[in-house]
Amino acid sequence: MFTGYHLKGFRIQWMFLWLILLSACTQNEPQWPEITQENKPWTRWWWMGSAVNENDLTRQMELLSYANLGGVEITPIYGVGGYEDQFIDYLSPEWMERLEHTLSEGERLDLGIDMATGTGWPFGGPWITENEASKRLYYKTYQVIGGTQFSENISYIQEPYLRTIGSTIYELHGFLKAEGEEPEGTADQPQKNPANDSVEISEIREPIRENGNLQELAIEQVRFEKQLELRSLMGYSDSGDVVNLTRQVDENGFLEWETPPGNWTLYAVFEGWHGKMVERAAPGGEGLVIDHFSEQAFNHYIAAFDSAFADHDIQSLRSFFNDSYEVDDAEGEANWTPDFFDEFEKKRGYDLRTYLPALLEHSETDTGARVLTDYRETISDLLLEKFTYSWNSWAVENGAIIRNQAHGSPANLLDLYAASDIPETEGTDIIRAKMASSAGNVSGKKLISAEAATWLGEHFSSSLSDVKRSVDRFFISGINHIFYHGTAYSPADDEWPGWLFYASVHFNDRNPFWNHFADFNQYVARVQSFLQSGQPNNDILYYYPIHDQWAEPGAGLLRHFEGGMDERLDGSFLKTGAEEMIEKGYSFDFISDKQLHNVTVVNDKVESSDLPYETILIPKSQFIPLDTFKKLVDLAEDGATIISYGSLPERVPGLNNVDQRQKDLIDLKQQLQFAATEQNHVEEAVIGEGRFLRGNELEDLLQFANIEREPMVDQELQFVRRSNGTGYIYFITNWSDNKIDGWIPLSRKANSVYIFDPTHERNGYAAARHGEGDGSEIYLQLDIGESVIIQTLNYGSSSSTYPYVEFAGEPDPITGPWILRFIDGGPELLPEQMLDHPVLWTELDDESYDNFSGTAQYRVMFDRPAESEDGWILNVGEVFESAAVYLNGERRGTLIGPEYNLYLLPDWLKEENELVIEVSNLMANRMIWMDQQNMPWKKFYNVNFPSRLAENRNEQGIFDASDWAPRPSGIAGPITLMPVNQVEPSQ
Repeated sequence: MFTGYHLKGFRIQWMFLWLILLSACTQNEPQWPEITQENKPWTRWWWMGSAVNENDLTRQMELLSYANLGGVEITPIYGVGGYEDQFIDYLSPEWMERLEHTLSEGERLDLGIDMATGTGWPFGGPWITENEASKRLYYKTYQVIGGTQFSENISYIQEPYLRTIGSTIYELHGFLKAEGEEPEGTADQPQKNPANDSVEISEIREPIRENGNLQELAIEQVRFEKQLELRSLMGYSDSGDVVNLTRQVDENGFLEWETPPGNWTLYAVFEGWHGKMVERAAPGGEGLVIDHFSEQAFNHYIAAFDSAFADHDIQSLRSFFNDSYEVDDAEGEANWTPDFFDEFEKKRGYDLRTYLPALLEHSETDTGARVLTDYRETISDLLLEKFTYSWNSWAVENGAIIRNQAHGSPANLLDLYAASDIPETEGTDIIRAKMASSAGNVSGKKLISAEAATWLGEHFSSSLSDVKRSVDRFFISGINHIFYHGTAYSPADDEWPGWLFYASVHFNDRNPFWNHFADFNQYVARVQSFLQSGQPNNDILYYYPIHDQWAEPGAGLLRHFEGGMDERLDGSFLKTGAEEMIEKGYSFDFISDKQLHNVTVVNDKVESSDLPYETILIPKSQFIPLDTFKKLVDLAEDGATIISYGSLPERVPGLNNVDQRQKDLIDLKQQLQFAATEQNHVEEAVIGEGRFLRGNELEDLLQFANIEREPMVDQELQFVRRSNGTGYIYFITNWSDNKIDGWIPLSRKANSVYIFDPTHERNGYAAARHGEGDGSEIYLQLDIGESVIIQTLNYGSSSSTYPYVEFAGEPDPITGPWILRFIDGGPELLPEQMLDHPVLWTELDDESYDNFSGTAQYRVMFDRPAESEDGWILNVGEVFESAAVYLNGERRGTLIGPEYNLYLLPDWLKEENELVIEVSNLMANRMIWMDQQNMPWKKFYNVNFPSRLAENRNEQGIFDASDWAPRPSGIAGPITLMPVNQVEPSQ
């Protein structure tokens, strides 16, 4: 951020323009938005075993409020060993009392409250019976020769199946022992709790709720041996005849049928269990997962909530939450629902039973691909209509909205996200996150959230700098409502590290970075205050051709979509186009077939939910629905520009009336008479008031269509752009390997530009000038990992007021003596040290310093350095991991890295000054010590306690840090003051 540059004279014409604008300007200088509850980041709040009490709920909510969090999402989860007597059954009267207390405290503390509509994930529970549980299609085939008597029994016996997580609670140091009993194991030689010995399916009672030890069993999937119900028996002859024999099978499986001539194959379809259980369930929430394709199943499931809520006030609850669709991360697929055949015929226009061989055995043929497409599209429709719409309607009846993680679903994610009030994504992939933000944008949603910082690295090893990088990646993907993953409720009297979730960065007050967490959350809130204002400003609607993927055969009947673009899409125009647009700075939103039908043309721009876009981009694909292509032609006739990246789609998907639909598609395409243009590789077909463009070179197409890109990406800057009443809002972040100190181009025209620094809360008019074309240029100084908000304006100052600086001398080291004082952490607070110069405390001679995780202060007295006109840059050197800087008793800034620089104003320094740098390290060093001492902290049911990386697993397969080397902690220095001058960049 702080390197020098040469000043040049202003361009006369640019200065003249600015003076005119300034004289005409009557508007006030831009201000920071007022921070609201929703501007702040929120956190997932696991209630482990729902073993929560009012005092600790209040205590932790006060801590979360003090840390500048805006709200919590309550997700009950598996319990903690040793606290079994405090477990509270989900939705019980006692549980509802705890919820009401939380809602009341949320109002007092201005903390918003969301609530998962269940425990763990997916939706399910002990009240879900076989009738409402997820279903699986089974089938058998039988060969029959015409004129012979068929003698086989039409039946299917479901094979028993049991998969348990096998809760690895070990009897370490007696935490599961009765008082007075000696422990039977250590971390090195554990004794497994007998309740967790492996079990056989014969030991599991039906219904599931009749098993009394479900927390210990931690069942993931279960199927019992039983006779399955026959849903259809169809006969197919070698001459093409098809007969429905279902009604001719009696209750004993006997088929009464006089076999006609020919060779026949019978297909028998049976309805069975999928058997998926609620994953990571809390006490009282253990049970079968619901059939997501059945409205009846959903209504039965949700009735338990209606009953629980009946006598309680939940009106301050903001939202209900659904975790990602993970029904099929198990053996087999949940690929069926009892009325599927009827639903299929209503939606696809033909009887699926007449094409069972094509679906079940011949999906690689053209007919098979079309039937498979229709099957998968029907599944997608049912998940949207029977589950998502039903859940949303129920939430409205309860005065709330829904927040939904749609990824992982066997459905069109764009439609599922769009049906949610707050679409939510997760992960680290920009394209994956853009699936949620795109759906939110094109459907007019204000908030688009992300489960953020989930298992960034190994446990106890993630810094606030790591978290910032993760959060910034979500911001540039269009996310504006961060949910940390997350915070486990933990009682105050539980020894360090307290209760922990198995996949988390551990955002709790036991983590040393908590002392700097509130300041970091101020950064997130400031950014989100802008990203939640105005409206998205992307140029391209990028059509998502899902039918191509539905038509591809796979290992099963379903195809699941995580939101990203995996190796199956390598080389596709869809993936190549998305990656190229991100790399080259083109802004886009994905759009689905369903969403495309709501698009209109206004002044030659295409609009979705009143958002204007410059064009619709269609990547090369095999299939496109006839209605979709007709809509594109209609939009072009009304004035839109439609870009075909690669050749136009060639075929309509699906089977019903395919010949006529294919002919109609060909007729529509023949209306487009493409001709060469002056642009290389681009052909144009004018139709009505608009046009189609076609070509294989994406950038040529976009340039010919006058689509602007943001060339700042050439300097490895990343951005997201929005618009508001005064211009455009940019969030810009620098995660390149280089500092930025120079002119940065913006594609949007601006009379002036205002900079907001959300980390240090600095602001002012930027140095700005005309750029190429209709764009602008602004001067930016950004450290690695630093971010700014840019507001373009149609008015403003003729000169910069933002504090640009250049070095005005050599760095002046701050010499000792230094006092190193430990103020918070453990396993114990260590004696203070006198130092000649700052050093890492892990480099001190006593090994007890290696074990310390917490916060320490480096204190020094120093004289005011030689006069500087405009201040100094304090460079703290290498810091592990975050630091707060106090100067003469005033907190002047928090530094989280990877660069550790702070601008000091002249009036902050006296003739003699006290500098205190408060440094927090990671949890890792104390965890190393605890594991080396065999101290018991891994005491969690269900998942206890996994490592992210295989090399950190011990012989029992659980996390073990005992072989780790201590992580560097403290300040490595040197610490210097560099005099600087504020400057006005040359024009």
